[in-house]
Amino acid sequence: MDHRLLVQSLTKFLLGVAIIGALLFLSAGSLHYWQGWLLMGILFIPMCCAGFVMMAKNPELLRKRLNAKEEEKAQKAVVKLSGLLFVAAFVVAGLNWRFGWCVLPDWAVWVSAGLFLICYLLYAEVLRENTYLSRTIEVQENQKVIDTGLYGIVRHPMYMATTVLFLAMTLVLASPFSFLIMLFYIPLIAVRINNEEKVLEEGLEGYREYRKKVKYKVIPFIW
Repeated sequence: MDHRLLVQSLTKFLLGVAIIGALLFLSAGSLHYWQGWLLMGILFIPMCCAGFVMMAKNPELLRKRLNAKEEEKAQKAVVKLSGLLFVAAFVVAGLNWRFGWCVLPDWAVWVSAGLFLICYLLYAEVLRENTYLSRTIEVQENQKVIDTGLYGIVRHPMYMATTVLFLAMTLVLASPFSFLIMLFYIPLIAVRINNEEKVLEEGLEGYREYRKKVKYKVIPFIW
């Protein structure tokens, strides 16, 4: 086992738990914000399990997923703005619960939690299909075009899963205001995808032909 990778993974994981927990519960002013605990559970328990699976079966993929340092200028801006969106969405969710502005009913929270977990499974399937997936936009050595499975339906199934996942996250927190904030993630991810496709066309053999074969980027028949 790569102990350095293990320490790096656990450090980032615990830091994520601490930051999101602080944003949610400090803004809510209470630890009784049960929707916040629900999100923490369905977000971090599968993440922890997936991390250990990758550590055992594909540590190189885990290493790629931990690397968040973008080289592309356009991508750096997208990452920063996305981070601000998440902070705003979590803080507003806590405030929404604290002051009771417009809290979604429990059934909507549980339906959203189910959708969230389905998207998590789709995300896991994308990682299984494409071991070249890193968190940064780059063409890796010996990388090949993946055109089977979900990649035979849309060119960016990871963004399909994460976009719905992020939107569902705000509904798990029972906050329609946070949902509206997170809608701004869609134009940001569109910028990221356009830049990524430009990089892949220039550096990945066969990607131009793949674009002609699979016409939709994120949502079949729509986008």
